[in-house]
Amino acid sequence: MTSSVPIPLIRGRHRRSETLPRGHKPSWLRVRAPGSPDYLRLKSLMRTLSLNTVCEEANCPNIGECWTQGTATFMILGDICTRSCGYCNVVHGTPHAIDTKEPDRIAAAVAKLDLQHVVITSVDRDDIPD
Repeated sequence: MTSSVPIPLIRGRHRRSETLPRGHKPSWLRVRAPGSPDYLRLKSLMRTLSLNTVCEEANCPNIGECWTQGTATFMILGDICTRSCGYCNVVHGTPHAIDTKEPDRIAAAVAKLDLQHVVITSVDRDDIPD
C-alpha cells in the first residue's frame, strides 16, 4: 500500500501542490527499537559497573544491533568531552575528575561477558597532559 504526501512544486511565479506517491521504507533501512534480552543484560551491566560506551553517549542508531550481539565500545575517562566536534553527539564541557577504578570495572565487564575482543575509546581530555 502506498500513501501520498503533498509536495509543493514551484514553477515560474505560480506555486501549485502536487501529490507524489511514497512507498514503504525497505526493511534494511528500518532500525528496530532495542530491547532483546542480550541488549538489556548488557545495558544493566553497564549501569551496575558505572561504565560508559560510545554507543550510548553518541546516540548510535545501531546500538540495538551491536548490543544484541554482545558488542560494545567502552569509552574511558568519563562521558564529557572537552571538545565540541560538529559530527559527534558526545556531551561536551568540563569533565569530572578521572575515575581511577574505571579500568578495574572494564576488566570486570570483559570477564563477565567473556569477551575475546574489546574496543576502548576515549573522550578528548584537553584538561590533562598526554
